[in-house]
Amino acid sequence: RMEGYGFYKLPTGTEYRGALWDGMFHGHGELFFPNGGRYRALWDRGIPTQGKFVFADGLEYEEKNWHYCDGYDRRFYTEICSGFKPPGIPQLTNLDPPRTIPEGCYDCGDGFYNPETRVVVDYKLRFLRNADDDEHEWITRTCRKAGGGRAEHKPKP
Repeated sequence: RMEGYGFYKLPTGTEYRGALWDGMFHGHGELFFPNGGRYRALWDRGIPTQGKFVFADGLEYEEKNWHYCDGYDRRFYTEICSGFKPPGIPQLTNLDPPRTIPEGCYDCGDGFYNPETRVVVDYKLRFLRNADDDEHEWITRTCRKAGGGRAEHKPKP
């Protein structure tokens, strides 16, 4: 079994770099995700005991007191770091310019969602998952749709 320091690439493209013991993540190690995010943690027999997730743009996730894109402050991380664009030039996503969404699909944050097939694919069009009813409803209610900015906002009953 793998032991010592090394790296392991999963079939999803996610890569682990760090300490291994008895074939498991154990000690300090970091997961690198294909979308550019990373998770640095202290692992105990394959289970993270403490860690921090950093998004591809450098935004660090905070489990407590998370203020990014909440009900009070809807700015994107790039707007927080670089300021607002001039009036009349909207910023619809954290990326500028935003990704082009395939016709009939939604941008759901980790990829594109096709409501007809109920399939989510990553931004390189590789299969991620099938959406259940709750995810379908959330995506079609809140996410940006191809050709028209955002889906019509309908509050949840």
